[in-house]
Amino acid sequence: MTAHSSSPTGVFECETVLKRDIFSTIERGTWRDDAGQALPAVRRRYDDVKWWVKPLARHFARREARALRRAEGSGHTVPVYALEEGYLVRGFVDGIPLQIARPMGDVAYFRSARQGLREVHRRRIAHNDLAKPQNWLYAADGRAVLMDFQLAFCFERRSKVFRIAAYEDIRHLLKQKRSFCPEALTSMEKRILARKSLFNRIWMSTGKKVYNFVTRRLLNYHDTEGRGPRAMEQGPRLAAALAAHPGVRSVQIADFPTAGHSFGLYAFVEADDVSEEALRARLAADLPDLLAPEHIQIVAALPREDNGEVRDDLLRLVALNQLDQLDQLPRTPAQQVALDSIIRERRNLSDRVRRGI
Repeated sequence: MTAHSSSPTGVFECETVLKRDIFSTIERGTWRDDAGQALPAVRRRYDDVKWWVKPLARHFARREARALRRAEGSGHTVPVYALEEGYLVRGFVDGIPLQIARPMGDVAYFRSARQGLREVHRRRIAHNDLAKPQNWLYAADGRAVLMDFQLAFCFERRSKVFRIAAYEDIRHLLKQKRSFCPEALTSMEKRILARKSLFNRIWMSTGKKVYNFVTRRLLNYHDTEGRGPRAMEQGPRLAAALAAHPGVRSVQIADFPTAGHSFGLYAFVEADDVSEEALRARLAADLPDLLAPEHIQIVAALPREDNGEVRDDLLRLVALNQLDQLDQLPRTPAQQVALDSIIRERRNLSDRVRRGI
């Protein structure tokens, strides 16, 4: 999959789709500037969204570009390469979202996250969307990188409103720390977590309800921590039907962006003496109202923790065909053996054919 877009400052070559929602499509690729330098990059495209969403998507892109340009040099954000009508091109960081990385007990990461947020605040930027773990990236070097500045505010001075917004940024960072590194919370941090600002309390009781109505009811947009709505709404039913087939021990379903502004489903089925044809026939009989997963891969073993829990983080990267990011996730020798077998027979190859993977 290769697509190009050019601007007066360079050319973007698309290699894979990372995410898609009603507001934009996020693509990974290479930015070639006028000097011929090739830089890993990400493009946020909104040129082909619905006409009634486009003004809002354009506003978000410009807002993100403004914040990232002001934050440049912080060491915890990415540069902007181009902002044109229909798309924003920014730098790429080799890393994985927090909900996949799950840095349990990683004090150094949260120290880096606090430093990154401090640098952003020094530039009078309030991120305003850090409650989402997917907006925190765990970089390959262990550094925290702040992502998705579409809702960020840039202030001209350190006003009271800025200080309130910055306080909420800090509180949302501490919520992530509480999820993954609770033992490192200080007494002061616990007090911050327990004390929401007045603005936040008002927002949650008024504006948040309006926001949810517009985004969920009118726009049918849901925050799914990086998963598409099909995986969240249909995945559990499909998994249950597959798991009920004789010989199937376990089923894990992940998703991946496809052409046509949709998401495909990838089912990893741990089973013996079962064919893909039999599983598809089972789904057709049990769930005629649902489209079967685009990919069904039967495996001898899924990678598991010692307690038997399936390593969903590893499987999600295989489904997305982001194999170069697997090295950032720790795994045991037994998990690696299971993962190697899955990778050899993986089904989603289309997004990375250009790199010969």
